[in-house]
Amino acid sequence: MSRGELAVVTGASSGIGRELARLFAADGYDLVVVADDPQIDGVAEKLLATGVAIQPVRADLRDSREVERVYGVINAAGRTPAAVAFNAGIGRAGRFVDAELRADLDVVDLNVRSTVHLAKLVLQDMAKADTGRALFTSSIVAMMPGSYQTMYNASKSFIQSFAEGLHDEFRGTGVSITALMPGPTDTDFFRRNSMHDTPLGWMPFKDDPVKTAKQGYDAMMRGEQKIVASSWLSKLTGMAATVLPDSVKALANRLIVTPFGDR
Repeated sequence: MSRGELAVVTGASSGIGRELARLFAADGYDLVVVADDPQIDGVAEKLLATGVAIQPVRADLRDSREVERVYGVINAAGRTPAAVAFNAGIGRAGRFVDAELRADLDVVDLNVRSTVHLAKLVLQDMAKADTGRALFTSSIVAMMPGSYQTMYNASKSFIQSFAEGLHDEFRGTGVSITALMPGPTDTDFFRRNSMHDTPLGWMPFKDDPVKTAKQGYDAMMRGEQKIVASSWLSKLTGMAATVLPDSVKALANRLIVTPFGDR
């Protein structure tokens, strides 16, 4: 078993999270990988071939008790994490008033509350050790009003502001905070969040999660404040979002995430 530096990745069973875990393992980090589905065991088994120690944890981070359990697993390793990627997240397309309250609170509980909860625990340890890196997966939609995707966009706006605020708080210390802002990426996100019947879900030229994760990983290692990843189209969209009026961005968001049956 390896005794190298420890990294933690949430939402690691597929997509960007899985690719981040691969990058950490390739660089010799031992890993605690977290997800809410059985696929996380298969991811861990494949990563063992790199020669590092892997601890898979199946946990529903919407439950605060599960967040505490994950932190307990991290502590059991006996090492303050050298790096942590807060990547777990869900979304939902459709009008706010058309869904059950529980569905919207699930987005808040996973994307926002659990991220704050685990970050509080892990970053306090990093602050005491005065060393560590954290990567928060935000989104380019953090800069866009979320018409027909209100909860997801709002949650990512929170994460973006949270990460950038932390980046400044840790300025001049041994801890760095980076926000990863992906564009539409070819992951299981759209199926899991019932967005397969939206224009965004059908879009054929989504970004490659391998490239997105790599750009985020490298930015974290450089200690950058944020990075928009990964294609030129996503980067251009991110640039446009800084100058377009909110009304235009809200309309654009509505057009790409409204289910075809609701038009």
